Amino acid sequence: MKQGIIFDMDGTLWDSAQQVAESWNQVVAESGLSQRVLTVQEIQSVMGKTMDIIGKTFFSELKEEDRARLMERCYEEENHYLRVHGGRMYEGVEETLRRLKQNHHIYIVSNCQKGYVEAFLEYYGLEEQVEDHECYGNTLLQKGENIRLVVERNHLDRAVYVGDIQGDYEASKQAGIPFIHAAYGFGTIDTPVPAIQKIEELAEMDVEAVYSA
Repeated sequence: MKQGIIFDMDGTLWDSAQQVAESWNQVVAESGLSQRVLTVQEIQSVMGKTMDIIGKTFFSELKEEDRARLMERCYEEENHYLRVHGGRMYEGVEETLRRLKQNHHIYIVSNCQKGYVEAFLEYYGLEEQVEDHECYGNTLLQKGENIRLVVERNHLDRAVYVGDIQGDYEASKQAGIPFIHAAYGFGTIDTPVPAIQKIEELAEMDVEAVYSA
């Protein structure tokens, strides 16, 4: 029986808000919007949302085509910046993935742009730990649909999604798989679910029971 653990990115595996703010502010300033300076807190507040929603949140005053061009430049610079500087990977992620890999197949599904997951994997050298990944930037699909896509194309018999915000829980429900809350991340869940306070706890958890829930 093929079992998979699918991870969210931001607030679950790392926090890249500081680096994203730095890279975006550089692009925004070069675009003539020097009066607009994005804070780390603002970036954190939209982590997990799709790219189109983030653009409207921060740059609603721009025409749609101008906003789209600006966002494309922001994401290109962000990917480059993260490949060079990385983000803040949560303590214990690498060792936990290696331990889980012994009995589970590991995947990532995020609402990020194309190239973002790759930047994370390349910077930390985790390509061998993660078998497949998908994101909004590749498919323009909602997270629940991308989770289902990963489950189907990897022929998983059982899977669980690990994420930190309510939207992650809703996506797991849409995909029809159980959910584990990364309670150390950016958000809370309004429904009682299995939870971990640090990622190392996942390696000690009875994931078999969660699969069967």
